[in-house]
Amino acid sequence: MKIQRFGMLAGATLIGSLALSACGSDNNTAGSGSQGSASGAASSTECAKGTLNAEGSSAQKNAIEEAIASFQDACEGATVNYNPTGSGAGIKQFLAGQVDFAGSDSALKKEAKDGKIETEEAQKHCGSPAWNLPMVTGPIAVSYNLPGVSKLVLTPEVIANLFNGKITTWNDAAIAKINPGVKLPSTPVKVFFRSDESGTTENFTKYLKAAAPSAWTAEPSKSWTGKGEGKEKSAGVASAVQSTEGGLTYAEWSYAKDNKLGIAQVDNGAGPVELTGESVGKAVAAAKQDGEGNDLRLKLDYATKESGAYPILLVTYEIVCSKAQDPAKVDLTKAFLKHFASADTQKSLEEIGYAPLPTEVQSKVEAAISALS
Repeated sequence: MKIQRFGMLAGATLIGSLALSACGSDNNTAGSGSQGSASGAASSTECAKGTLNAEGSSAQKNAIEEAIASFQDACEGATVNYNPTGSGAGIKQFLAGQVDFAGSDSALKKEAKDGKIETEEAQKHCGSPAWNLPMVTGPIAVSYNLPGVSKLVLTPEVIANLFNGKITTWNDAAIAKINPGVKLPSTPVKVFFRSDESGTTENFTKYLKAAAPSAWTAEPSKSWTGKGEGKEKSAGVASAVQSTEGGLTYAEWSYAKDNKLGIAQVDNGAGPVELTGESVGKAVAAAKQDGEGNDLRLKLDYATKESGAYPILLVTYEIVCSKAQDPAKVDLTKAFLKHFASADTQKSLEEIGYAPLPTEVQSKVEAAISALS
C-alpha cells in the first residue's frame, strides 16, 4: 500500500452525545463471543472470535482495510471481510440482511426513494432504529491529467460546467480567466464519473448544487446526472483519468494521490484553496449534528466562503442497528469498531490519505461503541 501523509485536521466541535449499537446478519455464521485482550497488541486491543461481513463505500476501502489488517494481527480467531461495492450497494445489502454493517458516504435517507424510505427499511430489518456512525473523513479531489499543468484553480461554476459538458476544452476562456499565466492546452475535456451508485457522487453533487446552483440544476443523487463516461468505483475513475490525457473526475483524495493525478485548487469566493489536511479541517470544524437523538448525521456547509476552507469532502458512516439481532456477534462488532475508532488506528489513516476523527468525535464514538448490546 502506498503511504502518503495527510496533515492533521483541525478539531471539529460537534454537539450532542452519540449512542451506537450494531446488528448482525441472520445469514452469517456467528462466531464465539469470548472477549479478551490481545497478547502483545498495541493499545491493548480488545478481541473477540468470529466473522463479520460488511460492504459498501469504496472511498473508505483503504481506510477500513488498514483497520482490518491491524485488528486481525492483534486478534487471533477474528475475521472481518469488507467488499467495496459502493455505498448504494452496501446499504441495499444491509437492508436485505446480507451483511453485518454497511459503509456509506451518506447517512440513511429519511426521504422516499423509489417508494421506500431507507431509515424505515432499516428499522424493519433491525427490529430497532439503525444509526449512522461517522468513522472516516475523506476529501473529494477534483482530479485531472494535464501534462505541464501543475497548478489549476477552478471555481464552483466552472467545475459544474466541466462536469455538465458545457466546457469542452481545457483552454476554455472561463478556465483561462481564473488561471492567468498558466499555459492551458486545447485538449478536449474527458469526464469520468462513477457508474455505480456512490456516496462520493452524492456528496460531490451536493457540493455542486450548493455552491453553483445556477450551473448545476440537478438534485444531488448517488447516481450521476452529468456528462461523461462511467467507470466503476473510485479506483475505476482514478485509473481512467491516469491513462487519459485531458481526463477529469471527482475521487476521494487517497485515490487521486495513489494515481498521481493533478488536484485542482477550489475557489469558493474567498480565494483559491489547496486540498490539505488543514484546509479540510476548517470545513469539518463547521459540521453540525443533523440527526435526532442518538443518530449522528453531519451537515456539511458545501457553499462555505470561509477563507482557507476546502469545501468538497465526505464522511463515511458505518451503518449498524441500535439493537443486535445476533447476540453472538455483539462482542466482535464492538471490538472491531472500537479498534477502528481508536486514536492509534485513526492516526494511522493520516498516512494513507484520510482524515482522522477529531478528538472530540473520536472519544464520543468510543464511548458509544462500549454501549453496544
